[in-house]
Amino acid sequence: MKKVYFLQTCNTCRRILKEVNTDGFERQEIKTNKITTTQLEEMYAFSGGYEALFNKRAKLYKTMDLKNQVLSETDYRQFLLDEYTFLKRPVFIVEEEIFIGNSKKVIENLKEKIG
Repeated sequence: MKKVYFLQTCNTCRRILKEVNTDGFERQEIKTNKITTTQLEEMYAFSGGYEALFNKRAKLYKTMDLKNQVLSETDYRQFLLDEYTFLKRPVFIVEEEIFIGNSKKVIENLKEKIG
């Protein structure tokens, strides 16, 4: 399986999608096509935790003052399902591996994996 979850309005996502060979990838724009519970559960299985998928740099994270709250995995899961901006993006799934976010190391590892 090859899939990428991204946000079309995100400049970083657009840059990475141009940089990475996404031939053969199923592409899902998360604002217009929200992630489902099943998709989130699949990402969770690959990542080992909802917090790993959670974007703590989202404006809403600061607005809701979530950094001063103690959040459980259940909380992270619900926020991810409720609001697309909380998904750390882009998220690439390549076979049985997941690549979350836009750090240089993550993108380099992704490029190595897909050749």
